[in-house]
Formats: sequence, C-alpha cells, structure tokens
Amino acid sequence: MKRVARYVLFALPVLAFAANSPDEHFYKALAQGGLAEVEAGQLAQEKSNDPAITKFAAMMVRDHSAANEQLKSLADSKNISLPTKPSATQMAAKAKLKALRGDSFNKAYIKNQLSGHEATVKLLQKEIASGQDADAKAFAEKVLPTVQGHLKAIDSIADNAGVKH
Repeated sequence: MKRVARYVLFALPVLAFAANSPDEHFYKALAQGGLAEVEAGQLAQEKSNDPAITKFAAMMVRDHSAANEQLKSLADSKNISLPTKPSATQMAAKAKLKALRGDSFNKAYIKNQLSGHEATVKLLQKEIASGQDADAKAFAEKVLPTVQGHLKAIDSIADNAGVKH
C-alpha cells in the first residue's frame, strides 16, 4: 500500500504537467508581451513630446489592453494561469526608458517597439504554423494582422524620426 501511495505521489507532478496546454508557453509569452506594451505605451504617453509617438502609444494601450483581456479569458477557460507582469527583460527595458527624456526617449521607445513587435509577429506566426491548441492558433490568427499593423506604423514613425533598425 505504501508503495502504491508513493507512486501516486510521484506521478501527481507528471500528471499535472501533462494536463497543461501544449501551447502554454505561447499564452504566457504573449501575455507578458501584451502587459509590456501597455506599460510602455502609458510611459510614452507621459514622456514623449512627439505627437506621432503619443498617438501610437495610445493605440498600444487600447489595442493591447483589449487583446490582453481576450487572452486572459481564453487562458482561464483552459485553466492556464497567466503572468501578471512583464518579464524581467521587459521590465528592465521599461526602466531604461523611464530614465530617458526628449529625443533620447523617443528613439529608444521606437527601437523598443520595433523589436517588441517583430518578436510578437514571430511568436504569432510560430503558433499558427506549429501550435497544437486550436484555440491558441485561432487567437494568433485573429491578432496577427493587428500586430503587423502596429509594426508597420512604428516602422513608419522610425523612418520619419531617422531611427535605423
């Protein structure tokens, strides 16, 4: 009896892991990226003196907040617990942005948005191509055009500001 109890006890973590979504990394990475976008957008609205950047930042807050809510609802339906804050790397990037002012802030924010949106497009495309969770794939297909639109918009802002990427 003790032996059976021991096997059950050791099997529980394996069973719990097996119950997780095969695409759980996608959910979590996308959630952290969305949270980082909202926080960076709020910061840009406060700090930037460039109307194109503040307009773009407002769009980031609006669009990513909506996507974050939809993602959270989907993850909740699958019993996936999402992070409630950006990754350590994303928080460090925000801290660097916080320390900047004026044109230095604007250029750093633009570069941050270019790299963030390029990474998000890759994450979404990877999920669409090889994800196993049909709902996650459908969500990726739904939000990819919006993220690609964000990338195109920040790319245009970068060109106008002379920011190389």
